[in-house]
Amino acid sequence: MKAVAFFNNKGGVGKTTLLCNVAAYFAESGLRVCVVDCDPQCNASQYLFHDEVLEKMLDDPQQTIESLFTSLMAGEGHASRVPIKRSASFGVDVVCGSPGLSMAEDFLAEEWASLNTQRGLSSTMVFHRMLLLLRDYDYVFFDVSPSLGSINRTVLLSSDYFISPISIDIFSLKAFENISQWMTKWRLHWDYLVNSPQLNSKNETVISAKEIKGAKFIGYVSQQYIAKRDSNGEKRPVKSYDEIIQQIDGQIDKHFKGNLLPPEPYEIGSIPNLHSLAPMSQSRRKPIFALLASDGIVGAHFAKVKEAREVFGHVSDEILNRTI
Repeated sequence: MKAVAFFNNKGGVGKTTLLCNVAAYFAESGLRVCVVDCDPQCNASQYLFHDEVLEKMLDDPQQTIESLFTSLMAGEGHASRVPIKRSASFGVDVVCGSPGLSMAEDFLAEEWASLNTQRGLSSTMVFHRMLLLLRDYDYVFFDVSPSLGSINRTVLLSSDYFISPISIDIFSLKAFENISQWMTKWRLHWDYLVNSPQLNSKNETVISAKEIKGAKFIGYVSQQYIAKRDSNGEKRPVKSYDEIIQQIDGQIDKHFKGNLLPPEPYEIGSIPNLHSLAPMSQSRRKPIFALLASDGIVGAHFAKVKEAREVFGHVSDEILNRTI
C-alpha cells in the first residue's frame, strides 16, 4: 500500500478536483483506492457524495474521520476501526471528513510538544496507525487543507509521498519556499526527538516511530492555465502563464534539498482550464472524464471530456510510475 498526500500551502489550486479524478482513474484501472478527507472543510467528501448521504454521515462523528480522535483525545488510545463509505460513482472507498476535525489541531500541536513522552509519540502517529488498518488498499490518497499546521504535519509524517498541485501564479512560487522550510524544520525535530534517551528504545511504538521518515516530494501538477495551439498543432500555455511556469523548477531547485528534492522532471503533468466541466462534475458527483449526455454534456463538451480522460490518464500514469 502506498500513501500519497495532495498538498500545497496555497488554497484554490484545484487540489481536491485533481485528487478525486486521479483516484477515480486509478480505481477504473483496477486498483483499490481509499480517499481520506483530512480537510475540515470536507471538500473531497462533498465532491464524492451527494448532500443527503454526506449529511447523514456528518450527523454521526463515528462515521467520519473525527472518530479516529474521539478515544485518543480522551486518553483511551487509538481507534480499532476506520469508518469507510463507498463512493460508487468514483469507484473508491472514503474516510469522510468532518468540520470537527479542526478540534484535533490544538490537540496534535500539544502532543507534538511532548514527543519525548510515550503518549505524545503515540498520538502523533494517529495516521500511521490508521494506515496499518488500511493496508489492503493499493493506494490511500490524503486530501488536506492548505495549512502548515499540526494535522497536515501528522499526515505528511505518515505518508510515503506527497504531490503539490499548483495554479500558475506568483503566489504558488512562494508556497514552495514555505513548504520546504516548514517540512525541513519539523522533520529534523522528529528525528531528534524519536531518538531521545528519555524514550524506551525497545518499546514497540518507539521502534515504529524510528522507521517513519515522512513523505517524499515526487513533483507538482500545474493546473488551470489557458492553452492555445502553436504552429505545429501542439497545445501550449499562453505567454503570461508560460512566463511563470518557467520559474517553477528554479524555485524547487532553490528550496528543496536532499530527500525533499523530487525526481526529474519535477512536473508530473499539467491540467488545462476545463472551464464548465469542473463545476458540472462536482454537481453531478462524477469524475470529469466520466460525464455523459445525461449529465448535461452537449456539443463541443464531448471533446473536452475526452481530452480530460487523456489528461488525467497521463497524470495518473506518471504518479503510478513515481510511486512503484
